[in-house]
Amino acid sequence: MTDDAYRQRTAAFAAMLIKQAAWPAAVVIAGDSVAPLVASARGALQAPLAVLALLVAAGSAVAVLGLSALLLFDALLFRLMATHDNEVSGGAAVDDLLARMRLKPAPSSSRTLDDRIAGTRRLLARQRVAFAIFVISFLTAGFWMPR
Repeated sequence: MTDDAYRQRTAAFAAMLIKQAAWPAAVVIAGDSVAPLVASARGALQAPLAVLALLVAAGSAVAVLGLSALLLFDALLFRLMATHDNEVSGGAAVDDLLARMRLKPAPSSSRTLDDRIAGTRRLLARQRVAFAIFVISFLTAGFWMPR
């Protein structure tokens, strides 16, 4: 991969991560800000299944927000990688930063860009699962609320 292709791919992946971290977090924050108002207005506290669904929604909301924060951090690391001339120096800079922050020990060999992207995609998949649980439990709580 040429240096320009490496930079473009890394920067594009970082930009995609920012979008994928932002919109689920915004939906979760909007849903959680409206849920208490709707629940109290409709008397959901008398429906135990609605309360249980709201508790599951709250737990999955925390997971979505936490995973969104991790994805934003990864996006910043990919942006840092994109500022370097090649994959080796960009990976070394990220590994050095993580070691200095004491988040990861310094590796003996640097991972490739594809390995780093694959790891971040696993985080993205976990965020999507947590978001799906949030949406399903949030809608289920609305279904079980008294009319």
